[in-house]
Amino acid sequence: MFVSDVKLILASQSPRRQQLLGQIGVAFEVMPAEIDERPLPGEAAEAHVRRLAAEKARAVFTSVTVGGGRLVLAADTVVVIDDEILGKPVDADDGIAMLGRLSGRRHTVLTALHMIGPDGRERARLSRSEVDFRALTRGEAEAYWATGEPADKAGAYAIQGVGAIFVESIRGSYTGIMGLPLHDVSVLLSDYGIELLWKC
Repeated sequence: MFVSDVKLILASQSPRRQQLLGQIGVAFEVMPAEIDERPLPGEAAEAHVRRLAAEKARAVFTSVTVGGGRLVLAADTVVVIDDEILGKPVDADDGIAMLGRLSGRRHTVLTALHMIGPDGRERARLSRSEVDFRALTRGEAEAYWATGEPADKAGAYAIQGVGAIFVESIRGSYTGIMGLPLHDVSVLLSDYGIELLWKC
């Protein structure tokens, strides 16, 4: 089993992030942050995800009394193609259009992490991954939308679900594409003197 004394607040209601964090044996509670996630005018994708992750972490940190060794962890993920952020689709037409843009092309997935310790110390990391999609037909995009999976996903697909059949290759972090790069989480934890150990 994984041995860890970490007590952490995850500033996200994402089931995927909760699953991933639990995968590495970290004890946590969920406290979603309520912030405006719209990009600022002229804001680049990297600056956008870094800012949102930081704002989420700070919003939760200031709303609770963080003690007993607890930390706050927040994340934000975007899909980027042609220097444009693809957020969550607003409806079927939007989602199918996003899939059409990704079809047969390479896109970037950015996930920013922001962690705040009990003493207010802040640390941040950015995961950058490249994803190659095979060419999709309009019918495939429509059928995939009909599964319901893309409706609440950035870029209108989930690599951990049915959407995986469209992915030819990736370069980067699989868990980062899912929304929580576990290597980077472990690095941030180690910055606070916390190591995740395997006990046989």
